[in-house]
Amino acid sequence: MIGKLLSFASVAVMGAVLAVAPAEARSLDQIIQSGTIKVGVNPNFPPMSSYGSTNELEGFDIDVGKKIAEALGVTVEFVPTETAQRVPFLVADQIDISLGALTRSTERAKLIDFTVPLHTESMAVLTTDKVTAEKWTDLDTDAVTIVNMRGNWSVDFLKDKLPKSKVLLVETNADTVRAIAQGRADALVENIDFFMSFTKNYPDVKWKTLNDTIFTNYDSIGVSKGNDGLRQFLNTLLYDLHSSNYINETWVKWYGAPMLKPVEPNPFF
Repeated sequence: MIGKLLSFASVAVMGAVLAVAPAEARSLDQIIQSGTIKVGVNPNFPPMSSYGSTNELEGFDIDVGKKIAEALGVTVEFVPTETAQRVPFLVADQIDISLGALTRSTERAKLIDFTVPLHTESMAVLTTDKVTAEKWTDLDTDAVTIVNMRGNWSVDFLKDKLPKSKVLLVETNADTVRAIAQGRADALVENIDFFMSFTKNYPDVKWKTLNDTIFTNYDSIGVSKGNDGLRQFLNTLLYDLHSSNYINETWVKWYGAPMLKPVEPNPFF
């Protein structure tokens, strides 16, 4: 996920990886010859990926995983992979690639390799037309209540950066958007790309995002360390998928709005 959450999670991730014996990653040719690619996805992260009404996995990552398999000419096997398992599963060769909003970081780059970016995640402001703020720093007033989830690293970040604002803490992503829709809070300052789909539940609310993005992280596809043939194939495919607008269209399909900062395709990666 985004930002400083990585600093809190890095120790746990490193420990989990050390407990897993490294294995020989399957090469691009071996994947093609086997007829199957194993794709790690988080099954509890809608609309990135989750089990739908028919108990089948669906979401942005699922569509992307199927597209990768199609380009390889193989079938796709989705492997449920919780957030903390993404790097260890790659190291142990339990999956060929990892999706699930895998943010690039120096800690992870010591253990796995990354493709060019698949998508972004931007920390910004989700609010309504009732709020007149133009910049995120305009929210630093006791007239504004900012909603957030208990346990998020951004709770402390906002207490430091917006100390005058009031804070309402809730339990889930959906609760944050509901609180704004019900008037119990004025704004959400978070990685709002992952919250936009919940706004569709309140069509009468005039939602808006501020154009003042705080920062943006880039999320890539994870591959095993040194698996350059597979990584270069995916880089080439991602250029095509970005250039054709497939990634952005699929993002809008599942999230209901474009990425705040789309990925710029680069043929030279």
